[in-house]
Amino acid sequence: MSDHIHLARLKKGKELFEIVIDADKAVQFIEGKEVSIEDVVQSQHIYQDAKKGLEAAHEHLKPIFGTDDAIEIARLILKEGEIQFTSEYREALRKKKVDKIIGIIHRNGVDPKTNLPHPMERLHSALEHAKVHIDERVAAEQQVHDVVKKINNILPLKFVTKELEVIIPSAYAHKTYGRMKGFGKMKSDNWHNDSSWSGIIEIPGGMETDFYELVNGLCQGNATINVIKVK
Repeated sequence: MSDHIHLARLKKGKELFEIVIDADKAVQFIEGKEVSIEDVVQSQHIYQDAKKGLEAAHEHLKPIFGTDDAIEIARLILKEGEIQFTSEYREALRKKKVDKIIGIIHRNGVDPKTNLPHPMERLHSALEHAKVHIDERVAAEQQVHDVVKKINNILPLKFVTKELEVIIPSAYAHKTYGRMKGFGKMKSDNWHNDSSWSGIIEIPGGMETDFYELVNGLCQGNATINVIKVK
């Protein structure tokens, strides 16, 4: 077998058991997403050494795992064992995870002095300067809190939400409303007799600039937006 395969392995006593996995599906499984074991494993074989193509002795499986069903054994290996990604995939996964974490911080966090989001480049730089370790095997959302704590001395951050009062003229209301809703939670939602719209929407603080750009672009600068609460 190729050296460029992805494995999950589990040691039981003195014996090692391996399965060959699809890396992307394995990541989804690790993160708790709905994915079947059949999609994670690339072959329904339990190996002693997958790279050499050496299968585990079939008669050893049931005494050790309580079953000789390859799919059930694969499930146990994935849950209890460790994932062995290739170094290239691990680095690509780590970069993707870093980008997702920074995206979450950018959308939800602001500079306490200005109440505006830090630029993405500044967040990347702070992460590198603080030498923050990003675990490619852990969901981005679960790592955000620790990342913020570690970069806070370099780059002050606070997570805020903002309530915006928005008024949209009738000529733009219908085409803007659907796009605008995806930004946050509607606190009030009012359609008027002249087909104009007004309401209050709560959005992550770091999304304020993006929200202004979207609404003003769709309304050709004719919308009214006011910040009424920061919390």
